Amino acid sequence: MRIRAAFALIFILCSFTACRKKARVTQTPPVPQPAVAQPPRVGSTETGVASWYGPPYHGRRAADGEIYDMEKMTAAHRTLPFNTWVHVRNLTNEKSCEVRITDRGPFVDGRVIDLSKAAARSIDMLGPGTATVELTIMAAPQDLPAQQLFAVQVGAFRDRERAGHVRDEMESQYGKARVVERYSATPFWRVLVGEETSQQAAADLAERIMATGSPAFVVRLDLPGQE
Repeated sequence: MRIRAAFALIFILCSFTACRKKARVTQTPPVPQPAVAQPPRVGSTETGVASWYGPPYHGRRAADGEIYDMEKMTAAHRTLPFNTWVHVRNLTNEKSCEVRITDRGPFVDGRVIDLSKAAARSIDMLGPGTATVELTIMAAPQDLPAQQLFAVQVGAFRDRERAGHVRDEMESQYGKARVVERYSATPFWRVLVGEETSQQAAADLAERIMATGSPAFVVRLDLPGQE
């Protein structure tokens, strides 16, 4: 009987110890937080081949949500944050320009940036199609508008008088319209309607215009004089 009692006591003690071990709370190690992306350092450089893109991407939505306008000073880069400003220097002829990153690309090995048609034209790169360039991250220009402004493009015309008639018609219906000359080998005139402080407001205006049967798409008003 004493032996049986001893075994029973040992069994009870072991069971009690096991329960205490099971009751222990195992602390889960903290989940590592993802690293916060750092903005590019002003003055940092990158060298490589630049290309440019225009049709058929003109008028389509870029990766940042804006409508791509090949006559704006913009560019595509694989990793730089949207709205980063980049000084682009053509190492072949030393011509340079400043562009804002709005899109992703180029997706061709060895290329570092895809310029808009306007940017490529400014550094004499349209004919060759590509050029070796040096990119330098820069601060945003000081003369940018205090807030982003958007308008709706309803046409681009070779005939200045025709553009004026469309402007007058749009102004009578929507309150504000303008004709903006765009220089190229042959100049043409764009008709822009409205001046909205948000892209959504401009998109709503574009829908109203398209409902009447007119073509329309949202564009961003960038630097003064380059609307």
